[in-house]
Amino acid sequence: MMSLSTRSATESDVPFIHGLLNGYAEDGKLLSRPETEIAKRLDAFIVATENDEVIGCASLETFTTELGEVRSLAVTPEFQGKGHGRNLVSVIERMGQERGLSRMIALTYVPGFFRKLGYQIVSMESLPEKVFGVCVTCPKFNNCDEIAMQKRLSPTEAPA
Repeated sequence: MMSLSTRSATESDVPFIHGLLNGYAEDGKLLSRPETEIAKRLDAFIVATENDEVIGCASLETFTTELGEVRSLAVTPEFQGKGHGRNLVSVIERMGQERGLSRMIALTYVPGFFRKLGYQIVSMESLPEKVFGVCVTCPKFNNCDEIAMQKRLSPTEAPA
């Protein structure tokens, strides 16, 4: 039986995460991230596993006390369509809620996927935290072709 599970990324996951992201970057579906950046921001990454094999990843980028981003979301092609991407986004959103974030964004080439998860298309101009925090260093800054999407998170219930 297949089990959908995620866990915090570890140092031993860095080469896999780097390879997966770069594979999609070469196809123009994701922006690449240097291995050193992944290692430095490892605490923001989670990985998806199926039968103890790492098959996907995602990270939570936090911009402000209210805004976070689902970033570096990728699942190996042979494991797509099985709910791993949805599960990764759900875990990232939960992490955001636990940190008190009220909005989550995603910059994507697959808006249909995020729309199914409750995200709506927004203008890039409505996200100055992202544009001036991360986008300015991107090689595609002046001709970005990603679609900005946003979802409002419901506040988590404080434990009684």
